Amino acid sequence: MEIWPGRAYPFGAVYDGAGTNFSLFSEAAHRVDLCLFDESGVETCLPLPEVTAYCWHGYVPGVGPGTPYGFRVHGPYDPGRGHWCHPSKLLLDPYARAIEGQVRWNEAVFPYRFGNRQGPVNDDDSAPYMPRSIVVDPEFDWGNDRLPRTPLHKTMIYEAHVRGLTMRHPAVPSELRGKYLGIAHPAIIEYLLALGVTAIELQPVHQFVHDSLLIEKGLRNYWGYNSIGFLAPHNEYGTSERGAQVIEFKQMVRTLHAAGIEVILDVVYNHTAEGNHLGPSLSFKGIDNAAYYRLVADQPLYYMDYTGTGNSLNMRHPHVLQLLMDSLRYWVTDMHVDGFRFDLAATLARGLHDVDRLSAFFDLIQQDPVVCQAKLIAEPWDVGQGGYQVGNFPPLWCEWNGKYRDCVRDYWRSQDQTLGEFAYRFTGSSDLYEGTGRRPYASINFVTAHDGFTLADLVSFNDKHNEANGEDNRDGESHNRSWNCGVEGPSDDPQVTALRARQRRNFLATLFLSQGIPMLLSGDECGRSQGGNNNVYCQDNETSWLDWDAMDEAMLAFTRKLITFRSAHPVFRRRKWFQGLELHGLADIEWFAPNGRAMNSRDWGAGHNKSFSVFLNGEAIPSRGPRGERVVDDSFLVMFNAHYDALRFTPPDEAFGRQWSTAVDTTHAYVGLAKRIFRHTSRIKLEGRSLLVLQRRE
Repeated sequence: MEIWPGRAYPFGAVYDGAGTNFSLFSEAAHRVDLCLFDESGVETCLPLPEVTAYCWHGYVPGVGPGTPYGFRVHGPYDPGRGHWCHPSKLLLDPYARAIEGQVRWNEAVFPYRFGNRQGPVNDDDSAPYMPRSIVVDPEFDWGNDRLPRTPLHKTMIYEAHVRGLTMRHPAVPSELRGKYLGIAHPAIIEYLLALGVTAIELQPVHQFVHDSLLIEKGLRNYWGYNSIGFLAPHNEYGTSERGAQVIEFKQMVRTLHAAGIEVILDVVYNHTAEGNHLGPSLSFKGIDNAAYYRLVADQPLYYMDYTGTGNSLNMRHPHVLQLLMDSLRYWVTDMHVDGFRFDLAATLARGLHDVDRLSAFFDLIQQDPVVCQAKLIAEPWDVGQGGYQVGNFPPLWCEWNGKYRDCVRDYWRSQDQTLGEFAYRFTGSSDLYEGTGRRPYASINFVTAHDGFTLADLVSFNDKHNEANGEDNRDGESHNRSWNCGVEGPSDDPQVTALRARQRRNFLATLFLSQGIPMLLSGDECGRSQGGNNNVYCQDNETSWLDWDAMDEAMLAFTRKLITFRSAHPVFRRRKWFQGLELHGLADIEWFAPNGRAMNSRDWGAGHNKSFSVFLNGEAIPSRGPRGERVVDDSFLVMFNAHYDALRFTPPDEAFGRQWSTAVDTTHAYVGLAKRIFRHTSRIKLEGRSLLVLQRRE
């Protein structure tokens, strides 16, 4: 088979219609073999004939889409100095656009012998146990696909899992369940549209690896936070392989876009599936370990681990940064995704050791003309020292607001000293984001996420129940902050059941009435339970999948109405911060004690205080209609009572409104404009742990 010099860039396997160009970076290598596999699995190795600036490259005529390939790197094997190269290991292409198969766990995929980890290299051939990189055809008929480009202040995110959302849906054909095409099925699209969300945030779809320890226990890496291919859509979510998963992913995106729904990917660029010095040699480790990973400076056998997974990518190396930026651009330009949520993003910000908000990675994103236009969301923490960085990311970024989650949970379980912070969280967390020039939509508000209890379990369990994970219930969040949310008692007690349902409505109402971008965990709108398991990362089964035949229809209807209500009223999704400035004699926001008196410093400072109301002035945010006409929103009074007991609330004086009617009532699961009228002198009963929204009638 003939091989020509080819080009050093672009990296990976690039098909041009007549053949394929291959390019791989490795500064450690002194030779790189391209390994091609035929239909029967027979391997042909071709040394890449050229090296340009440490990029090994060659062009093979006649090689086209669907061809399996890999690399064997000849170089130093010296673990004590951070080098793990050896040609016995077939390695995945870091730039593979598609990958076929899974790792079959065998001693051969490890660079050492199990019985002698510090001995000579394990030279067993790993090819029989390794997945293959696949050459893909980049052509796809996108038709008239257009990115929805939903403004951030109008965005509502639905966090979901490809398998979890589709595996049990009765209308999705069995062959499409758990697949990209399952997400694209009309039944799922119609559900998302009826719910009213504007974006679906998919848990990792980069090619990932099922950990050997999980496989030994009969479990799987369900969540997928174990990436090995940053440009390859995970092959198990396709109906077939040899690159078909790329086409099906594009079909999913095209279908969602046609419905006006954006696609945000949960991406894991902070570490890979190769683990620490005891991990396998699957790709980066065998190509150029010292370039791709952060190593301990004086002991390069070991890895700096800011992620809790064994390794951290080396964000100081230009080729690592280039890989991540090429990956992001690929998903935007070739796959048409709308944004990214960066897992453990504080790791990406680490320069030498400390988290640096002006690190090279964020500088590159800021100046990139493609990536900077996507929605960028940070999970602003990692497990390293100083890793909790909520509020400290650059102005271009939105952040998962962990402080919002904790504060809202604390408030509704009647924790003392939460009122002042709750007010900040409800109004967009200006204390975290305003100082850096960001807007309220910098805050991604959430009460629950994939990592932790579902909403139904949050109000139902005092303790986690992770026994099925095989770790003696030691895994998952261990402290009991906000668990059960103060709802105690047997599950068969009607009063307890009713209170738990009300607490769920309180959380949902708070989420969708708060300034910022709400994120709803898939299934929270319809009562999905995980049986108290707060760490289902390995539960690829009915524990995690949404049960479409056991939905809480009343909660689903309530959530849909809440989302519609938020969409209809800009006062709940402002583009700018509240300023307390007066318009027509009234400020854009005012806070009141239950008796209708303006809140004072004593009210804010009283640790036992759990109840208040807030006036939102719709006239303070005029907008423009379709013909440019001035549109003024309604004004609302939101009443909160997190006490155990019922309280009487009085609206503020008639300057704020003479007549009010109920718009949202979590006690009676009501959303809409009620006919019952309250006057400004009314004494309105709010049940314990309830929320009431009044709409001004004038």
